[in-house]
Amino acid sequence: MSSLSKLYPSELWDNFASICSVPHPSKHEAMLTAWMMKWAKENNIDCTQDEVGNLIFRKPATKGMENRVPVILQAHVDMVPQANSNKKHDFTKDPIEPMIGEDGWVRANGTTLGADDGIGGAAALAILASKTIAHGPLEVLLTIDEETGMTGAFGLKKGELKGQILINLDSETEGELYVGCAGGLDGIVTMNYKSEATPANMKGYQIAITGLNGGHSGMDINLGRANANKLMTRILSRATEKCGIRLFTFHGGNLRNAIPREAVAVIAVPEENEKAFTKLVNAVAKEVKSEFANTEATMTIKAKAVETPAKVMGKGYQERILDMIYALPHGVLRMSDSVPGLVETSNNLAIVKVEKGHVEISSLMRSSVDSAKEAVGSKISAIARLGGAETELSGAYPGWKPNMESPILLTAKKTYKAKFKTEPKVMAIHAGLECALFSVNYPNWDMVSFGPTIMHPHSPDERVNIESVGKFWDFLVELLKNIPTK
Repeated sequence: MSSLSKLYPSELWDNFASICSVPHPSKHEAMLTAWMMKWAKENNIDCTQDEVGNLIFRKPATKGMENRVPVILQAHVDMVPQANSNKKHDFTKDPIEPMIGEDGWVRANGTTLGADDGIGGAAALAILASKTIAHGPLEVLLTIDEETGMTGAFGLKKGELKGQILINLDSETEGELYVGCAGGLDGIVTMNYKSEATPANMKGYQIAITGLNGGHSGMDINLGRANANKLMTRILSRATEKCGIRLFTFHGGNLRNAIPREAVAVIAVPEENEKAFTKLVNAVAKEVKSEFANTEATMTIKAKAVETPAKVMGKGYQERILDMIYALPHGVLRMSDSVPGLVETSNNLAIVKVEKGHVEISSLMRSSVDSAKEAVGSKISAIARLGGAETELSGAYPGWKPNMESPILLTAKKTYKAKFKTEPKVMAIHAGLECALFSVNYPNWDMVSFGPTIMHPHSPDERVNIESVGKFWDFLVELLKNIPTK
């Protein structure tokens, strides 16, 4: 029995503890899906796995509920793997270590927690295992690889499920019902460059930016947090102009859907400019710490001497590549005209890799307006062309258009108000929900999304509010009782 068992509801938290104990980062969910299939067999629950790896569970209606509209509970099994720089953790082998805080939150020890979407999956399993919770005909869909491409949702075939109402358990603010989301588009800019022998009388240095908050590239993009790739480019550009540095390598960020928290570059500095270079780095560090004083209190920017690299980027490439990265957009690009406070369009300049004669820059564009999303892709492509690079746009998925007259939304609103004596908020989200993709092959599904309160997903600061999990659970159980008849 885990330490989470003392929390309410214990059956959900027990399942979550089990999920944490099995490694399941995106693209590496096989151990967890195998555990879940074994769990289903032990609990005499029908479970199948489709061609792409999604799990589909089926459970008959409880007595007296056979005439209710069939429901699908849906969550994803993968998690975003992010760890603090001082935490050694292999997400493909090591379990997540959840900790109960005295402040009423559960977080992990130095890593992402995986409450996104482990809590949703844990709740669905608890409903399946229960012998007392009333519900109509029930299916549970647990998809793979939601975080790095929505492979599971893309691969779900027509006719696999029979339900008519889908309840997505992947939202992150208790008391809010979601009926719309942004679409997404991946962009990868690439180019090659030539290297040359490092000129004489140069010293090697490493510049490291660490301690940024990062976060979810949709949910947190409007919080004004720093992007490590942008900050590093700012330092490198200025040091190129003022100190004549030569670039060897540049690595920043590691996930397309996480705001980059760290970046490291190795450079060569002319010996006569070492003092000027050190002074410049300290000056830029002071500048950006002042600029981001309210959002990046733990930011560190340090330069240290390292072995001088044998080769550096050839002349003519460095300024062009740094200018290109500098020019690529990051952050909120437009707010919604129709939904107050909602980000309409954004871009996350997520990953930069410069090494061994090759540059690769990855972005994730989001928008609730498909044409705006495509326009950002065109802008990135144009900037890349100006820099002599190529762009590949891929992985496009649509947004989920809100339906304010949705029957399940109206039932959910009525149920929530009756249960908690307050009106839930009806929202759209600037993030990708699988509902958008499901609507392609299942256009008649009536869908709603909700979940507990999760803060800072996709970063090691991720945490889930304990009280909100209890309310999320109570609402889900009550909603299943109130599903209308066919």
